[in-house]
Amino acid sequence: MSQFKNRHVLKKKELRAILEDIKTKFNIEIDKKSKIEEADFEGVKVIIIDDKVDFFVKGEKIFFTLPAIEKYKLRSNKVIVDMGAVKFVSNGADVMAPGIIKADRNIKAGDSVWVCDEKYNKPLAVGEALMDGETMENSSSGKAVKTLHYVGDRIWKICHT
Repeated sequence: MSQFKNRHVLKKKELRAILEDIKTKFNIEIDKKSKIEEADFEGVKVIIIDDKVDFFVKGEKIFFTLPAIEKYKLRSNKVIVDMGAVKFVSNGADVMAPGIIKADRNIKAGDSVWVCDEKYNKPLAVGEALMDGETMENSSSGKAVKTLHYVGDRIWKICHT
């Protein structure tokens, strides 16, 4: 993990803010005894928990990495796409509303969301919702999710080294 710059353990105030943000947005409790660090990876701020990249920050918003979705068994903020969309989403395309089969009804525009396929329920991408969950399900046109992280991208690769 030498690709990181400015890697450091979070100060108590920073740690408290990040843990509260994660708890509020994702209903996930991170063990305070975990080693929690912050670093810069190719211009992206990442949160490292017990030597695993579990989150990244874009602007002021925090997002799960794909491996962390399974690690923490995240069930909220989920968008399910049909199998025809898998190839595109897996290559980093934004998620279009017509390809969405189901979306968490609690999703609001601007929320951090994760995208999975209808058959295997495997995480394919993480992004920012461009519309609320109900609109995603009912809309027949337009972008629904801005993809920020997907299988095979640079964040995914650093999670698997």
